[in-house]
Amino acid sequence: MILRKIPPITCRVLLSRVLSGPSQELCFSSSVPVQPVPPLSLTLQGYLRALEPLIPGEELIHTRKKVHSFGEEGGLGQQLQEGLERRAKHSNNWISDWWVQWAYLESRQPLPVHSSPAISLGRLPVEYMRGQPLCMELFPLLFSSCRIPGRKHDAIAHHIRARHITVVRNFQFFQLEVYNSDGTRMTESQIHAQLLRIRAESWKTDKEPMGILTSEHRHTWGQAYNRLLKDKLNKDSVRAIEKGLFTLCLDSPVLRVSDENRMAAQILHGGGTYSNSGNRWFDKTLQFVVGEDGSWGILYEQATAEGPPIATLLDHILQYCKKPDPKKTPLVPLRMPKKLYFHIDREIKRDIEHAKQNLDILINDLDIRCFNFRRFGKELPKRHNLSPNAFIQVALQLAYYKVHNEVCATCDIASQRMFRGGRTDYIRSPTNQTLKFVLAFQDPSVSREIKLELLRDAVETYVALTDQALRGQAIDRHLLGLKLQAIEEGRSVPSLFMDTAYGLATHWKLRTGQVPANTDSVMCFGPLVPDGYAVCYNPQSDHVHFSITAFNCCEETQAETLAAVLHSTLCQLQELLQSTV
Repeated sequence: MILRKIPPITCRVLLSRVLSGPSQELCFSSSVPVQPVPPLSLTLQGYLRALEPLIPGEELIHTRKKVHSFGEEGGLGQQLQEGLERRAKHSNNWISDWWVQWAYLESRQPLPVHSSPAISLGRLPVEYMRGQPLCMELFPLLFSSCRIPGRKHDAIAHHIRARHITVVRNFQFFQLEVYNSDGTRMTESQIHAQLLRIRAESWKTDKEPMGILTSEHRHTWGQAYNRLLKDKLNKDSVRAIEKGLFTLCLDSPVLRVSDENRMAAQILHGGGTYSNSGNRWFDKTLQFVVGEDGSWGILYEQATAEGPPIATLLDHILQYCKKPDPKKTPLVPLRMPKKLYFHIDREIKRDIEHAKQNLDILINDLDIRCFNFRRFGKELPKRHNLSPNAFIQVALQLAYYKVHNEVCATCDIASQRMFRGGRTDYIRSPTNQTLKFVLAFQDPSVSREIKLELLRDAVETYVALTDQALRGQAIDRHLLGLKLQAIEEGRSVPSLFMDTAYGLATHWKLRTGQVPANTDSVMCFGPLVPDGYAVCYNPQSDHVHFSITAFNCCEETQAETLAAVLHSTLCQLQELLQSTV
């Protein structure tokens, strides 16, 4: 996630306030209910409806037979459903642990681009959504946590009573204590003074970029990690990074014209090995990135928490920074921040060189396009009694169809934090109603009135799917749970999940997400599949920020093309709505 460029003085004050009081005391709600296991019949019906706009009729008939066989009375589906219901009775959340393991920790892809998209200051109040309290369990886990690489799967390490952060500049890591010896937090001026000392100590750029290692394929990094930790000096330095509250990345200026695309790339992956990618520890859950040009943002690792809690923290930080620091600076000398050293032998040097090559290849393959749509924001669809998020989702489907002459499997993120230990589920599109609207919109013989009616139907259908997901009744985590329950019981993977239709339905060519933030920010992440896009958007009252990414290795997808078509599509939808006024 990146924010607008801010003046350097403001950046220094903001940074000091962010660091000045990380507290892990959060306000929790005991009234959050457990996440229900959806009824099997409801999920199977929803799965078939989701397939209807995606696959031909003959394939759908074949898949219907598999689904009906799976869901029949006393059949395999019912047996697995009963297993999930037993699991739900004896766990905090029946799907979250499985989801984190399957979606994140077992993934062997590099964290930058493929996984990581984008602190507690004071005391966070309980959040509410639609009048219901949200689970706050994730917030303390954001701090002093780190992903640990492994050969077959990763793990998450959570540490307690941390008193320091890690600062990295010019590839050099420092351990900065943020609490005084009496347990009180350091003041703004104390932390600012310590940061200036780090800056003076790290002006040279002749160090090896150790952080580059964390950008590697997880299996490769797991092997290098084990080699690295054989040396006690290296082990102590790595442990200091892992245990820190969070990492602060002080980036050098980038020798290119400043624009939104470049800023997004800097936060997402550091810009490459000749830029600031060595100023990252991609395994760390929270990394604040501050550039000398005043741009700043957050990079986060998703195994601990997805976007919504991060956005909430960001809003809280910015509100906190508006308040004056009431603490007076004590007249006590401060120790120099501890520099973290590494012993780099021939094998580690080779690992670093390979990681640099692989990261540059990945970065050069990623096409990023950010734009600020200024014709209207979320107030326009609201005036027409349309959900802004659902309206944008329908617009994305229409834009994708214009570019590729088809609709595709699309996922939007739905928070499950209204349930204890809940993470996320997917809201699926397209729907039959969206497809009808898309086809009608392209047909000049269809009247404006019919197009507007079909648009409203498509938006309302998406709203209904959203409501269903927020009640814990979406289909994708349930289907995943049924599959993993079969594996847990030592069964073969059910044929339902080996069907080509299931592969198509889960080949997410459009990965989408709304930034639930009040800040003028834009989030950026990479596509889920090689021939797909990732689209993130932040609707404000009179404008919408968009970021679109695609891989250059796929000739069929171009982020710039989709961005241009999306822009024109939104303008056309504005004309359609305003023609009825």
